[in-house]
Amino acid sequence: MTNEGDEVLDGGNMGPVLRRGDTVVRQAGEWTPAVHRLLRHLDAAGIRGVPGVLTSTNPKQEVLTFLDGDVPGYPMPAWVWNEASLRSAGSLLRQMHDATTECPPQGPWRSPVHEPAEVICHNDFAPYNLVFRGSEVVGVIDWDYASPGPRVWDLAYLAYRLVPLSSGDHADGFTERERQLRLDLLMDAYGTRFEPAPFRRVVRNRLTELAELSDEMAAALSKPELAEHAMFYRADAREL
Repeated sequence: MTNEGDEVLDGGNMGPVLRRGDTVVRQAGEWTPAVHRLLRHLDAAGIRGVPGVLTSTNPKQEVLTFLDGDVPGYPMPAWVWNEASLRSAGSLLRQMHDATTECPPQGPWRSPVHEPAEVICHNDFAPYNLVFRGSEVVGVIDWDYASPGPRVWDLAYLAYRLVPLSSGDHADGFTERERQLRLDLLMDAYGTRFEPAPFRRVVRNRLTELAELSDEMAAALSKPELAEHAMFYRADAREL
C-alpha cells in the first residue's frame, strides 16, 4: 500500500492512512461504496467540507482528496476550546445532517444502523476528525463508520468530545457550570435543543457501544491501547 514519498498521517487507529501528494489513501472495505455515495451526495448538495472521491485502480484501496487545514490530537491545543470551534462544529454538523436527508441510505455500512434513521451520521464527529483553520471548523474526515441514525447520536458524541462531557485528562479543566454553558452554545449552533436527561442517556449509550467496538478492534488488530480506550469510555459512561 505504501509508495516512496508517502506520509503516514496521525490517527488511523483502525487502519493506516497515507497522504500521497494532494490525496489520501485508505484501506477499502465492503462499506466503501456506501460511504462514497454519501460523500458524492454531500458534494452535490454543496457541502464543501468533505473529502472528494477519486478513482482507484486498486479495489482494496480508496483514494480521496486531501483537506487542507489542521486536524488536532490529544492533548488538544488551546484553540480547540474556543467558542468559535463549538459554533462552527455545531453548524457544520447541522448542514451535513440536513443534506443527508435526501441521500439513499442503502448499505452495507460498517457501523450499525440506529433508529430512528433521521439522517446519515458520521459516527465519529469529534475534534480529531475535524479540519480547522484557526478556530473555525471547515471540514470533517474519516467517514468510514458513517451509517443512518438519529441526529442526536452524532451531536451527543460531539458534545462528549468538544464541550467536553468527558473526564480525566480530556476534561480540560472546565467547571460543570462552564460545561453546561458550552453545551447550550453547541445546541444553539446546531439549531435543536434536546432535554438534558435523555441527551445524557444517548451519550452513555454511545460510549457503551464505542467501548464494545474498541474491545473488538483491540483483539482483531492486536492493539491493546484500544482496550484502554474502552475502559475510559466505560468510566465516563458510569460518571454520566
